[in-house]
Amino acid sequence: MKELVVLSGKGGTGKTSITASFAHLAGASVIADCDVDAADLHLVLSPETLRRETFTSGGEAVIRTEDCIACGICKDKCRFHAVRKVRLKKHAYAYEIDPLACEGCSVCAALCPEDAIDFPERSCGEWMVSKTRFGTMVHARLAIGAENSGKLVTIVKNEARRIARQQQCCWILADGPPGIACPVIASISGASAALIVVEPTLSGIHDMERVLELTRHFGIPAFVCVNKWEIHPAMADEIEQNAGRAGARLVGRIRYDGSVTAAQIRGIPVTEYGGPASEDIRGVWGRVASHMEAVETPERIVV
Repeated sequence: MKELVVLSGKGGTGKTSITASFAHLAGASVIADCDVDAADLHLVLSPETLRRETFTSGGEAVIRTEDCIACGICKDKCRFHAVRKVRLKKHAYAYEIDPLACEGCSVCAALCPEDAIDFPERSCGEWMVSKTRFGTMVHARLAIGAENSGKLVTIVKNEARRIARQQQCCWILADGPPGIACPVIASISGASAALIVVEPTLSGIHDMERVLELTRHFGIPAFVCVNKWEIHPAMADEIEQNAGRAGARLVGRIRYDGSVTAAQIRGIPVTEYGGPASEDIRGVWGRVASHMEAVETPERIVV
């Protein structure tokens, strides 16, 4: 079983369109949308949800106003200004927690002299297992303002691996989040390889170098493809030269093509719609699949 994660240094480089096309070309595979902060792979693959689970992470302080004596200790000790004073009656006051400001440190609950503060688990979103035309898909939606996206990505990845083993699939195809932060690290953990999608701009070079440094640090083999390369051919050349010097394997270029937008509007992969970009993506997939046959998949630790 091979696990490929599609990455980019920033959003909007085309990794979701490429992942959807790979799912179309790979045949039987398990698809994982690891961009839980801004998931959009479902817009192209039109999944039918089979199972939905709540994602909980950490705790959230809740003051029982009927037991609160309005001593103000929680407000004084809260470093995140999450405690506010509210009027109960004409001359009675209590305190309450602003759930968007609460960081879940539990200092208020520990210091409350009346034990009037509960600390239940915080609901931070949901994750789903769905059916698509190209295989089972695991995806998630992080709640607005919620944290621990890296933990949610790990849940998505582990469930995708469980399903892949159960269905004896050869491929796990993951649409990774942009950048190099915690959710990206969770996405590449235990992966066979990463495909970095780069745009031919100065910022694209910088973004690629950051992602390559990350994959190199964790020992993940990296492929690089340049999307919309003919917008700036000289920059595309420079990107490929820098990627080669950094030890990445070049797997092709993709032309700027209006059929990509047309495919998105129809809600289908580019390779189903056709066009120059479709031909290029097919070539990239062929080279990635061929190279990954020689890549040794690391031993995975399921958290």
